[in-house]
This record gives sequence, structure tokens and C-alpha cells, in this order.
Amino acid sequence: MTKKASAKSGTAAASNEKFEKLKRFNLIMGFLHLIQGVFMIVVSNDTTYPIFTNYLSFNTETFALTPNPQLFYELRFGPAVAAFLLISAVAHFYLSTIGYKSYVENLKKGMNPIRFYEYALSSSLMIVLIGMLIGIWDLGALILIFTLNATMNLFGILMELHNQITKKTDWTAFIYGCIAGFVPWIVITLYFVGAVNSGDAKPPDFVYAIVPILFVFFNIFAINMVLQYKKVGRWADYLYGERAYIILSLSAKSVLCWLIWTGTLAPV
Repeated sequence: MTKKASAKSGTAAASNEKFEKLKRFNLIMGFLHLIQGVFMIVVSNDTTYPIFTNYLSFNTETFALTPNPQLFYELRFGPAVAAFLLISAVAHFYLSTIGYKSYVENLKKGMNPIRFYEYALSSSLMIVLIGMLIGIWDLGALILIFTLNATMNLFGILMELHNQITKKTDWTAFIYGCIAGFVPWIVITLYFVGAVNSGDAKPPDFVYAIVPILFVFFNIFAINMVLQYKKVGRWADYLYGERAYIILSLSAKSVLCWLIWTGTLAPV
């Protein structure tokens, strides 16, 4: 075997080792999400938050259309918190088992669409729950917040897909994704400030921590992508950024679930 062939074989072996470590890492993360999710279902109390519709109705006394708030659903927060943890667990188990082959193929291209599909569901549910904690209880508003956040993550797929065929990084999808993802936080901030200034009906103390902490976490995901495409330091290796995404995902979900559990779901 020539030196060149030997070196190529060594590089391939090193790459395979990295992928195998990432496979085990996903499997471990799957169990960490699963354990927390099951805990939230089993140990959480029955705390619920309301979801309302505000369809217009005709007022026969004033002969005008006025909002008519009606309770649509009482959402149990324990299972809702468990849901975004379990969604992540399913994704990690898929990537480390039956989806491993396609996972590796995509990683070699600098892609992982499963990541963004999972985020489109789990992080969108997370931001909806954050909104509900500060009083966003309108069904239409919650659907819009979920969809905008999901759209932000789907732009992440476009970012990775589009830059497969560009010589220079095209940031269009990233910029549009940031716009879509920023709007829900504007709405949350408006409601949060309104709640804080509402006299005695202020949000619980734990909500004061949730809003800024999760806002920072959500933005670190975007920073991680920038570092990947700028190839800054260790982020020149796409797999380093992939590992960072996984750690960030577990951290953000764990922080949110335990803050909510401590603040409102822990049995009295």
C-alpha cells in the first residue's frame, strides 16, 4: 500500500470513528430526553392553562361586532412539557438507529435536515408554552407563534441545502429565518412587559428567568450556525457544530422543563 493510500485509509478510519462517537452521543442524549420526559408525565401535578377563541359576535344592543371569548381547551402543562422532550428523544433514537446511514451521508454533505424537522416541532412547542406562561392564551396567536418558529427552523434546512451548490455562502435563508424567528419574541416581550406593568397580576417569579434565558438559548443556535459557515476555529469541522447543536438542544429543553416544573408543576 502506498503512503497516499495509507493516509487516505487512516483519514477514513478517523472519520468513521467520529461518526460512531456521534452515534453513541445521540443514543445517550435520546435517553436523557426520554428520562426527563417520562418524569414530567409521572410526577407533574394537574396544572392547566386555558386556550381561548375570540371570534366576533353581533351585539344586538349596540348593533356592533364585538369579541366573544370562549374557552377552547384547558392544556395540561405536564404532558405538554414532556412532549417537547419526547419529540427530541424520538429524533435522537432515530438518528442513532434506523436513520444512522442517511444521517452520516447528510453529515458528510454538511447537512442534517432531521435536526431542523425536530426543532420545528419541539422548539415551536417550547415557545408556545413560554407564551402561555405570560398570558398569550388566544388560539390564533398560539398557532401563528408555533408556525413562525417552525418556519424559522425550516429555513435552516434551506440554508444547508442551498449552500450545497454555492461557491460562496449564501445567507438569504438564514436572514429570512432570523426574521421569522424574531417575531414571536417581539410578541412575547410585549405581553411580558404588559404583565409586569399590570399591577398586582404579575407573572410568577420563575417566568422572569424563563423569558431571558430561553431567548439567549434560541439565539445561540443561530450563532452556532454562523460559526459553522464562517468556519471559525473548531467549527471548521461540521461535526463539531453538530455536537454543539445537540448539547444546546438538551440544555435549552432541560432548563425550560425544570424551571416550569419547579415553578408550577411540582406536587405541593
